[in-house]
Amino acid sequence: MANDHYLNLSCPDKPGIIHAVTGIFARHNLNILDLQQFSDRSSEKFFMRVHFGPAPETGTDFLTPDFQTLAQDLNMDYELRAVASKPKVLIMVSKIGHCLNDLLFRQKTGQLAIDIPVIVSNHPEFASLAQSYGIAFHHLPVTKDTKQEQEAQILQLIQQHGIELVVLARYMQVLSPGLCSAMSGKIINIHHSFLPSFKGAKPYHQAYDRGVKIIGATAHFVTADLDEGPIIEQRVARVDHNLTPKELVDEGSNVESQVLAAAVKWWSEKRVFINGAKTVVFN
Repeated sequence: MANDHYLNLSCPDKPGIIHAVTGIFARHNLNILDLQQFSDRSSEKFFMRVHFGPAPETGTDFLTPDFQTLAQDLNMDYELRAVASKPKVLIMVSKIGHCLNDLLFRQKTGQLAIDIPVIVSNHPEFASLAQSYGIAFHHLPVTKDTKQEQEAQILQLIQQHGIELVVLARYMQVLSPGLCSAMSGKIINIHHSFLPSFKGAKPYHQAYDRGVKIIGATAHFVTADLDEGPIIEQRVARVDHNLTPKELVDEGSNVESQVLAAAVKWWSEKRVFINGAKTVVFN
């Protein structure tokens, strides 16, 4: 798969898009290995993901003229990316580390095709964990009076390391509208409940008090509206009256790790499209 590539595109829906796109690959003798598409009748937008290859070792620049022409004709946004490339991801965490630990292990063992050059935390607890993986750790404390300065440091790290995605792995601070805007569509959060139920503090305790029979977690893109961004993935676990709040937290932690890892994996594989307040996910 060294020379395989992904094509992602979105545009206003109309007949003939698939024919036009596949025709470009056929003219250049490129094999389509997988193709997924979706026409959203509500937004009247079209979304497509193509896994194709192998491309020449020199890359895919020879496709640019054809796709630029098509993009102008269709009012289309598109991206070509090598399957072997590893986008750079910055992870942010506070004092709860199960999601961080899971992401680091998956990246180390090749389950996640990403590069993690830096970890940011408002607490120092996980400096040694980052060090054990050879990853730079930045302890950036934050208060309501220093939030603007702290987020300016985060943006500087994003620029310095060429970060394409920020992952909030149980980072228990609300990001400012400025940072959300600067990284719009490039921040994924794990919410420790099955949104929209049980928002806010101690969701598992709220669930315990209500005697729920399922718990879950939600991975979503971050927007300035707290916990209202487009949802990427949700999963649930069955529970019953025997479980204590602590046991609910433990079970929920497993679900959170799985959901966040899935969202990051699908994003890295170019499977996730933002469609207004929702997502299209080819998984």
